[in-house]
Amino acid sequence: MIYYTGDIHGMPWNIISFCKKVKTTKDDTIVILGDVGANYYGDSRDTECKRQLSKVNPTVLCIHGNHEIRPSSIPTYKTKEWNGGTVWFEETYPNLLFAKDGEIFDIEGIRHLVIGGAYSVDKHYRLARGYGWWADEQPSDEIKAYVEQQIANRDFDVILSHTCPLKYEPVEMFLTMIDQSTVDKSTEIWLDSIEGRVKYKAWFCGHWHTNKRIDKMHFLYGDFELSSILKEQEFIDEKD
Repeated sequence: MIYYTGDIHGMPWNIISFCKKVKTTKDDTIVILGDVGANYYGDSRDTECKRQLSKVNPTVLCIHGNHEIRPSSIPTYKTKEWNGGTVWFEETYPNLLFAKDGEIFDIEGIRHLVIGGAYSVDKHYRLARGYGWWADEQPSDEIKAYVEQQIANRDFDVILSHTCPLKYEPVEMFLTMIDQSTVDKSTEIWLDSIEGRVKYKAWFCGHWHTNKRIDKMHFLYGDFELSSILKEQEFIDEKD
């Protein structure tokens, strides 16, 4: 089984509790939709987060968020092929995988496309206080070109992203202290164009700290959804 969930920001306890509750196995996969926070501080806090996540039975596949360093910038990470796509991993934590953006993963016969990254509305707050912020948090032109190459003449079962296409922005989650005219929405605008060009059964995203569903768009924060939901979506599509 594949279990999808949202941002954890360095706090793995909900995932650990969930795994114990449903009795997950080594054959299962947990997908965290960005802002894992296991590569944020660069110190023992990251190590502890990774140590705890590595204790759970399933493979943990992490999507890139906007509150973490890209593994490609960390010397301890290596790449390998996993279920048809490229992931970053550390030998100390072999079940903790970080997906390369634009890769396609066939997990349990379900084809997933990964598109991580987002803009940080708290960028200036973090910089003013010496907290971590990284200029490559959003998809680069190179990543965008790779994604667009990957979607050519392909359909997908699931798209995994950190933020969502612009048309699905949950405006009720906007922070009242943030002037939206100052927010860089280029990633969401680009995802709009991607969403309009691909066929998919479900799109899972995090980032917005909410649990809701709009059509095929699934927003996740503390909740978990199962890959079996795709069977429900197939039924809906057949009725339509």
